[in-house]
Amino acid sequence: MMGNSHENKDLSSPSGDIDDEIVAPVAPAAPIEDPSVIAADDAASIQTLDSTEDESRPRVQIVVRRRLPGARLDKYLTGRFPKVSRTTIQRLIKQGEVLVNGRPTKNSYEMEGDDVIDITFPPPPVYDVSPEDIPLNIIYEDDFVLALNKPVGIICHPASRTQGGTIANALAFYCKSLSRGGDVFRPGIVHRLDKNTTGVMIVAKTDEAHWRLAAQFENRTTTKVYIAVVHGNPEFDEDVIDVPIGQHPTVHDRYVASGLAERMGGKFEKKLGKSAVTRYKVLKRYQGFSLVELHPRTGRTHQLRIHMSHIRHPIVGDPFYGGRNISLRDVTGRPSDSAEPRFCRQMLHAQRLVVQHPIHQTPLEVVAPVAADMQELMDLLEHRPLIHPTGSKRGR
Repeated sequence: MMGNSHENKDLSSPSGDIDDEIVAPVAPAAPIEDPSVIAADDAASIQTLDSTEDESRPRVQIVVRRRLPGARLDKYLTGRFPKVSRTTIQRLIKQGEVLVNGRPTKNSYEMEGDDVIDITFPPPPVYDVSPEDIPLNIIYEDDFVLALNKPVGIICHPASRTQGGTIANALAFYCKSLSRGGDVFRPGIVHRLDKNTTGVMIVAKTDEAHWRLAAQFENRTTTKVYIAVVHGNPEFDEDVIDVPIGQHPTVHDRYVASGLAERMGGKFEKKLGKSAVTRYKVLKRYQGFSLVELHPRTGRTHQLRIHMSHIRHPIVGDPFYGGRNISLRDVTGRPSDSAEPRFCRQMLHAQRLVVQHPIHQTPLEVVAPVAADMQELMDLLEHRPLIHPTGSKRGR
């Protein structure tokens, strides 16, 4: 909730080296279905306009700053809106929903300097997230955003196997209004945490807030700090893990890093891997366990869990990636304590998030207290023998 000196990219104006600027994004009552369809550079210059005649039809206007030799209109727009398919763009052009300098044109039109492109998108789909009275731990709130401390055991939004009991359902009950910029089942949700990961989540109440926050995550100008309890003691006190992550070779909803796939009996497909970078710092070393601080520089699915497993120090309670559920006896070493599994979810917590406030343009820092079960484990570990730091650092 407090400001600090962390510097983020100014999102109030476009960067100086882009070729165009979105100057007329969308009517406030009818935002684009998914704000991430707008390329990150474009999102920097978004401003909310008055409603158009048909408030259900989002409109975007782009001014091309300089001539782009050989740039076809359909390919150009596909590049500017990477999550809108080229087929959709071509259909909009054919239907006259894309105007260049006020006139319909062809997919093959080559862009010129000072061209003004007006795009009218289809209406966004109707939202269907049922409000549910699920308690939320709100740790920051104003008219544009809120931040919550996500509890364990709850997913962020409805999915094919889970239609209720999610953060999205809880937000639909709690908030009078939420951004409609994301997926139809994710109103307000700018980023996600895994089901059994706890900690800071930021939520957008308005479309403009959503676009600007999404741009920060896309441009990696946020600061995200996690803490985790891992098995064993890493070789270095600090290091950077720079290892691509890709789809698991045989399990649909699991991901792997290069090298880890082979240990799991599969093969890593390099062509499917995406760049993933995590910096870690060992905060405390105990006999058999370590408390680590994790700084993801990219935001791949399961990234922190995979990277810690990759260096052979998986997160406690994460059997998906090699971590074990542990008992009280495992922690205390006392034969009289229960051997029944007690810590049975990944001990991973999103502790701190720093963003540029999407409207006020000032640093916004939110810190979330650790969940009770993880705090219990951390307290118990304090009674284990401490291991001295190695004094070795690596990475950048």
